[in-house]
Amino acid sequence: DDRVWLVFATATYIACADDAEILDEIVPFIEGPSLSPGAHDAFFQPMVADESASMFEHCARGLDQCLELTGEHGLPLIGTGDWNDGMNRVGEDGRGESVWLGWLLVRTIELFAPLTHNRDATRVQRWCDHAASVRAALEREAWDGEWYRRATLDNGNWLGSNRSEECRIDSIAQSWAVLSGAADPKRAAVAMASLEKHLIRRDEGLVLLFSPPFEKTPLDPGYIKGYPPGVRENGGQYSHAAMWVIHAFAKLGEAEKAVELFALINPINHARTAEETERYKVEPYVAAADVYSVSPHTGRGGWTWYTGAAGWMYRAGIEGILGIRREGDFLIVDPCIPAAWPGFEATVKMDATHYAIVVENPSHYCRDGFRVVLDGAPIHVGEEPVRVPLDGRAHDLLIVANQRRGRR
Repeated sequence: DDRVWLVFATATYIACADDAEILDEIVPFIEGPSLSPGAHDAFFQPMVADESASMFEHCARGLDQCLELTGEHGLPLIGTGDWNDGMNRVGEDGRGESVWLGWLLVRTIELFAPLTHNRDATRVQRWCDHAASVRAALEREAWDGEWYRRATLDNGNWLGSNRSEECRIDSIAQSWAVLSGAADPKRAAVAMASLEKHLIRRDEGLVLLFSPPFEKTPLDPGYIKGYPPGVRENGGQYSHAAMWVIHAFAKLGEAEKAVELFALINPINHARTAEETERYKVEPYVAAADVYSVSPHTGRGGWTWYTGAAGWMYRAGIEGILGIRREGDFLIVDPCIPAAWPGFEATVKMDATHYAIVVENPSHYCRDGFRVVLDGAPIHVGEEPVRVPLDGRAHDLLIVANQRRGRR
């Protein structure tokens, strides 16, 4: 999945910064020895290769290889682990497939293709055709009736299925069904409802990665099974994935759930009393990679100062809930706030542009379309997100939620 993340990150950067010239930057490759027959990994210091290519070519070769690494179900091969690298033996023989990686790949191609169609149209069309094929395979093979499965092992058995005794439902296969925008909308909503039912423990302040944890199964998914049940990736709260859950609920317009879960996993809310502090045991002012979910360690945090989870927590709050993000030369404001919020204020500085933003929610129905006033003059946005220019000037932006119920 590292290849896909590279392209995803590049496309996301270009979409935000409107800087497609980065694709022309010449970057050297790195090189190292090929894996020996039967080997699954190797440790060495990679060296800078003599060959260089444009950033576009680096991304394109990554996507080209993804098309080759497709399994019998039409999904990306998981190899020795995708995002959850603890599942390093799920597909070590080259046959296991990843549902989550399928969602990420489809979304990555959707982001990257429009930026590069004028560079290599034939290649881009091939990627788009493959994305359509993967999307169809996800709906055909991965839907399990109430949620999406997680992966197949080399032997063809499914993880994340309602027939699985352990790892019966996995969080990221559901959240990325929404975040990718690729899943059938009705199925995606059902999948998130199943996630809420099986993986959110409000009384314990946890959003689990999957459940039940690996413990007794004869399956060998990898070193993840070496962690005690409920610890780290093995069925605990893995905070990185929990932030995706928040973002997914916000994308669905489920403001109350998004804000509730943001508060639920906010580390400061795990240390409000001496009893809570003793249970949590780690710093409550930074993100913890994981929080344990099985007695006697339920609620105990681990591996703090975790920047990956912290970055996605920032995005879940700012982009998902407050709805503030950049798209090229425009600032987007598309709030998803709960009915109880009267609104919020934000100051945004991007380069030389300054926005003083006031969002009011008098009707207590946010995301229903907005009345917008820019520098004292009304502007029409309909039911689309508010889009205002980044023009190097200072602006006052007032956004008032309408009373009429609607969807974006």
